[in-house]
Amino acid sequence: MIQWTMKWMARLLVLIALAVTGLWFVGSQGASTAFATWFEDRRADGWAADYDDLTVKGFPYRVDTTFTNITLADPDTGVAWQAPFFQVFALTYKPHHLIATWPNDQTLAVPTEKLAVKTEEMQASLVLEPGADLTVERFNLDVDTLALNSSLGWQLTATGIDLALLRQPAADSSDTPSATYRLALRAQDLAPPAAFRVPSDIDLPRSFEVFQADLEATFSRPWDLTAIEDSRPQPTALDLKRADIVWGDLKFNAAGAVRIDNLGYPTGKITIRLVNWRDMIAVARASDNFAPAVLDTLEQALTFVAGLSGNSAQIDIPLSFKGGATRFGPIPIGPAPRLVLR
Repeated sequence: MIQWTMKWMARLLVLIALAVTGLWFVGSQGASTAFATWFEDRRADGWAADYDDLTVKGFPYRVDTTFTNITLADPDTGVAWQAPFFQVFALTYKPHHLIATWPNDQTLAVPTEKLAVKTEEMQASLVLEPGADLTVERFNLDVDTLALNSSLGWQLTATGIDLALLRQPAADSSDTPSATYRLALRAQDLAPPAAFRVPSDIDLPRSFEVFQADLEATFSRPWDLTAIEDSRPQPTALDLKRADIVWGDLKFNAAGAVRIDNLGYPTGKITIRLVNWRDMIAVARASDNFAPAVLDTLEQALTFVAGLSGNSAQIDIPLSFKGGATRFGPIPIGPAPRLVLR
């Protein structure tokens, strides 16, 4: 009896080993073929899409894909990215849960400038809905010790960046897939470009004490593979639960909600609170990123608002958007921002 049991267990172990081996080879070959085909399709679309080598390892439980000297450039947006390597990890039994790892040094270029991106660690977790479209269900990005250096001469640093995105359930029982996502952003010790040129008479720390946002965004369609291959889903509604920036005695808060039409123009209301706004204007002047005439006009308007409120240091600015215009109360103050993803 014992001998029979041992033989049965040995056969079972062999069958399990064969199944695991077969599953890994199917997964690894599928990943290798899918990635290679995707790059070929992008080149056919006119992209620069190249890598020196593509390897798949991780037997028997993981499918670990590594690209070396990878380059992607979209001619329609003018955005290009280059890195010495890029890795995507997945468990053989959970192929739709991916872990991505970036190198410590990479380059991001847009039509107006080039950014050198340096991090201690940059990793993301991506959960996709099974299916041909690979709809994004959940995304988490963690960046440890970030430094951005622009070809235009500005620099931005942070000790950490956390970004979380979660697809929300459909609002009704219809078969229409949900295209609403809850997004949370938090940065630790974020030092903006202006921090390098703060006026000496303004006492500010090197970085923001608080930099965070919580919002819910609805798009024209869910985010999936076509967002890269074809076109970006466009926002149709934004519900800003809260946005907070604290930089020494300077404080910025915002909340509100807008709907967005097919042209990208919002309709709705956002309320902004500014504390010590005069120092904010002084920092903006020192940054050399804004025309003096624009800042003069803004300062005059905020001075008027502060006079109405009776509080010279803190003001609340209710901004409404309608018909392509931005209004402060009933007064038109300029065109509305156009919210379009390229």
